[in-house]
Amino acid sequence: MPPDAPNDEGHRAHPGLHVIALVELGKGIFALLAAGAIAALGAARIDDAIHRLAALSHFDAIHRALSAAAKHLDPASVRLIVVAIVAYGALRLIEGWGLWRARAWASWLGAVSVALYLPFDLYASVRHPGWLAFVVLAINLAILWILTRDLIGRRNAGRRSSVRDTRRERDA
Repeated sequence: MPPDAPNDEGHRAHPGLHVIALVELGKGIFALLAAGAIAALGAARIDDAIHRLAALSHFDAIHRALSAAAKHLDPASVRLIVVAIVAYGALRLIEGWGLWRARAWASWLGAVSVALYLPFDLYASVRHPGWLAFVVLAINLAILWILTRDLIGRRNAGRRSSVRDTRRERDA
């Protein structure tokens, strides 16, 4: 369904839904590819890569953090990580499909998802001000605005539809 076509509620979806849908579909595909790569590598090879990365970094804090992470790496933790990434990827794919099809539940899911990121985006913008933090915050605010506008438009279309139905019943 094109983004400006009426959906089952007679509402014209916001044109930005397709853009957001493509981003979500891309995140889902990337997450599934990452999960596959992590599963294929296994705990031993990831542990080796972490130690090599730690050796390349000349910062003690990074070395300590990577070494601490490597200590907790075993096949069970890798499986748990893979399952979590697959679940995240599946959720992003489902949301992307729903947004592409201009489904109200997908707009709700996207709005709630992006709203959960905003406190962290605000914290990052205050704690580490810079163009990247502000761009991420601006993008997430734009996404929230588009999804919220779509949901408000759906609600208003539903109200207009129910008023028309009431008038038809009254006139009949």
